[in-house]
Amino acid sequence: MSDSIHDVGTQPSLAVLAAWRGALLRRFTAVDLVTLLYVAFATAAVLAFSGSDHGGWYWLLTAHALIAILVLLAPAARQAGPLGRFVGDWYPMLLLGGLYAEVGVVNVDLGYQHDQLIQRLELWVFGSQLSYRWIREMPSPLLSWLLHTCYLAYYAILYASPLGLWLSGRRDASRRTIFAVMVTFYLCYVFFLFFPVAGPRYAFDLAHNAATEVWPARVTQWLLDRGDSWGAAFPSSHVAAAVVACVCALRYWRPLGLLLAPLTLGLVLSVVYGQFHYAVDAVAGLLVACAVLASQHIYGTAAAAAPVSLAEQKLETGPA
Repeated sequence: MSDSIHDVGTQPSLAVLAAWRGALLRRFTAVDLVTLLYVAFATAAVLAFSGSDHGGWYWLLTAHALIAILVLLAPAARQAGPLGRFVGDWYPMLLLGGLYAEVGVVNVDLGYQHDQLIQRLELWVFGSQLSYRWIREMPSPLLSWLLHTCYLAYYAILYASPLGLWLSGRRDASRRTIFAVMVTFYLCYVFFLFFPVAGPRYAFDLAHNAATEVWPARVTQWLLDRGDSWGAAFPSSHVAAAVVACVCALRYWRPLGLLLAPLTLGLVLSVVYGQFHYAVDAVAGLLVACAVLASQHIYGTAAAAAPVSLAEQKLETGPA
């Protein structure tokens, strides 16, 4: 008797929940929802770690409110023609610079980092501080030129993958790639906010030898001096996002993926050789990339297997 009463009571609640979930998913895309979820985490970090800097506190929360409004407007933008569709699909990629800068602002205000723990992990895994030793023990101008050039190609890798898919007419693949890349960044940024690691660039003296004198190395250091975010080392979002973007390109348009693959491999090595990340940062970035790609594969397989009505397919993909 009690079980049947419980079932009767829960069925309407489940129906309401299912209806609410269906309406939410019909209006917003997956990237909209994960963006709102990240804004919630970032807001929690600002409230927890802003300390007495209320001026910065207000500015960051205002930025979060504006991002939330942008997400709420995105569904309407996607119905407003080709330009609106582009903005509605691409807005998270356009916000990356600001979100990355916010991590540094919050972490500088927080004022502590976990580098000693990561350095001990580095010693346990690799037996030494690989990010400190490599460029000093192999000061090759040619190797430095190649690896630092790959590091500078980071944004080209990141944006070429979804943009190449978009411009070639593979719009659904481009949207899936944007979603995978943004999930990767959001995961890394949550780590940065709640577990800040400055990285070997701040923990150790920088190298000065033939490898650091080549122009790609000098340009890289110049850019990092002006645009790096303190506390954003573990896991390496450079490695994680570049690998996800490259593998998505390989999956959806192999020639583009093959073009990006050598640059991505060089970037994975460059973050350690250039003393930008601990080696375990790069390994952690690879693990994040593998987790995101595996989840995308499982989700894609499940979605393909599920029966979907024509109307739902239109809502999911939108106009090309």
